[in-house]
Amino acid sequence: MVQTPLTTVGKRTEDRVARLHHTPELVIDLDQVGDAYAEMTAALPGITVHYATKCNPNPQVLGRLMGLGSSFEIASAVELETLLEIGVEPAEVLYSNPVKPVSHIARAYAEGVRMFAFDSLDEVKKLADAAPGTSAIVRLAAHDAPSAVPSEGKFGVDARAAVELLLLAREYGLDPYGVAFHVGSQMLDPKAWQAPLAVVGRILDELDEHGVRLRLVDLGGGFPARYATPVPPLAEYASVIHAGLAALPYQVDAAIEPGRAIVAAAGTLTATVIGTALRGGKRWIHLDVGAFNGLMESLETGNELRFPVRDSRESAARDRYHLTGPTCDSQDTIMFDVELSADLATGDLVYIGSTGAYTTVYASTFNGFEIPAVRCVAKAVQGYRRSVVAA
Repeated sequence: MVQTPLTTVGKRTEDRVARLHHTPELVIDLDQVGDAYAEMTAALPGITVHYATKCNPNPQVLGRLMGLGSSFEIASAVELETLLEIGVEPAEVLYSNPVKPVSHIARAYAEGVRMFAFDSLDEVKKLADAAPGTSAIVRLAAHDAPSAVPSEGKFGVDARAAVELLLLAREYGLDPYGVAFHVGSQMLDPKAWQAPLAVVGRILDELDEHGVRLRLVDLGGGFPARYATPVPPLAEYASVIHAGLAALPYQVDAAIEPGRAIVAAAGTLTATVIGTALRGGKRWIHLDVGAFNGLMESLETGNELRFPVRDSRESAARDRYHLTGPTCDSQDTIMFDVELSADLATGDLVYIGSTGAYTTVYASTFNGFEIPAVRCVAKAVQGYRRSVVAA
């Protein structure tokens, strides 16, 4: 009897696994996206939702949100082009990046975008040249409350500078339109909006003395998604925000820029175990997805962001593992001490939940490993979301 070489057997095993489960794959539940949007708008009535496009710019996600009545926020002209392709009205788009390439400003303005954030005199001059007469929204610093995913500190000015910049914007022919702030990403303290809104009130008062009445306060994003542990109910955030808006010296329109709160929980990332190891008494599971090709927020948070994880074996016997990615970089680790099946082995699948936000947008092909394919699904059937939408 002719024996098949071991190398061929291994190749056949890998081919079989690849045929059955082409991973890494990110599955987005569009129904869950819609549910999260409905929950947000119900909790914050009268406040316009501008979904943060950068969080997950998948056209099917954007299309579902557009169909539900969402407006959008962008950080680049490229994101605007994605929105235009699905029919979003540019006049409803907030360009919230405070520092923009002049070419991006000009492209957005030419398409009909009229609301631009800024936080410097240099940006005022750029807007005056490339987007004359546009609505200018000053970015206020709001660094008091730490968030679970640190993202603040790069942008924003204090109240005095905000007033001065809006008055300068008027001198340069712009429309001093509003004030914006962002409390940070995955904010777990509902009271984080309290202090910035009080500052906004003082800005409105001071500008009123100069004959300027603003029409918009942009409350930014930061609304949390549930990962492995619960987060405060949305009603607590809404209570603080509504109270802060009611205390302003006069009524203005309000906007929010949620991202992960809308899409994170809708995503499940499927990965294949490509190897196991015992090192220093610790069990390691190597996956075909890691920090560099899909889970960069693991590094951003120092591995503190805890994704819900399960595996295809679902064995009663459990053990703890360190989950790491496929590259040769030691930083490419997702989480430590994750409980999974004790008999987990090469070829098994691992399902990482709450991965609908900031996954493929951060991913690279470092070391030649693939970015997760994306598949959108809808319609619950017997507890499992079956695909009805082409990727």
